[in-house]
Amino acid sequence: MALPRIGAIVEWRRGDFVNGLLKLSGVVDTFNEWLGRLIMWLVLAAVLISAGNAIVRKAFNIGSNAFLEIQWYLFAGVFMLGVGYVMLKNAHVRIDFISSKLSKRTNAIIDAVGIVVFLMPLCLILITLSWPLFHNAWVTGEMSQNAGGLIRWPAYLLMPLGFSILLAQAVSELIKRIAYLRGVI
Repeated sequence: MALPRIGAIVEWRRGDFVNGLLKLSGVVDTFNEWLGRLIMWLVLAAVLISAGNAIVRKAFNIGSNAFLEIQWYLFAGVFMLGVGYVMLKNAHVRIDFISSKLSKRTNAIIDAVGIVVFLMPLCLILITLSWPLFHNAWVTGEMSQNAGGLIRWPAYLLMPLGFSILLAQAVSELIKRIAYLRGVI
């Protein structure tokens, strides 16, 4: 019985590792796709609350700061939780007139370097800085100073949560760029 060459075993394991990473990337992509579709409903909720609040204020001369704040919370949720979806769909801001002139491989290299050098460290810093804001608001039960205002911790939670989602999508995009550069996909 002939034993397989060591190089073949190493190559097989490397392929399994990359495929495992691509499966992880698929899970993150699926989560952000689902979250992006859910967030679209947050926009509708914010618009309906905004319109309802405006109508009640004008028609009946009554209103609540809580309605204004929940609207702000919903918009904050849209922006903070939707950033991973935006990255997944490649809808973020980039300099298209330069990247369109470069090869797909060069763009993949630039993306990978940008993710590792700028995006991932920035996410880690912002998660680290925003977590204490949430924690302090949670522990103290901090309330908005506006009359009829809401508790603050849900809004503060959106910051570390949003940057964590962005970090996960950045890892997913990095995996896909590396797999592309290695010729796996």
